[in-house]
Amino acid sequence: MRASLARLLLDPDEAARDFYNRLFAADPDVRALFRNGLHAQGQKFIATLDVFAGDLSRFGALRASVRRLGVRHAEYGVRPEQYATVGEVLMETLEARLGPAFTPEVRNAWALTYALLAGEMLAGAPAPRE
Repeated sequence: MRASLARLLLDPDEAARDFYNRLFAADPDVRALFRNGLHAQGQKFIATLDVFAGDLSRFGALRASVRRLGVRHAEYGVRPEQYATVGEVLMETLEARLGPAFTPEVRNAWALTYALLAGEMLAGAPAPRE
């Protein structure tokens, strides 16, 4: 039986706050994209990570939803290059929160998972206008 990421993080709300604090420090422009409170956003963030941590084989069924999320991100004003920042901050946060459990193998698995998700979100987003 797999352990959920939420349980591994011990305090998922604190982990989400840590992630967003790191993200806003890395790219202050991102803060403006979050018009509403971060609590619900943090819960969605952890739930999304938990889905992909547990069963990436379901990705085919989730692909359309992930692409629609990319469309929404583009509508909110997310720039394609910001996905790289999010990926870096995600790795930093997981490393800080998981400690010794964040082995090089775990890091590689998360990096590949995030690259897949970000790639699909970008594929779903309309091309930027010049």
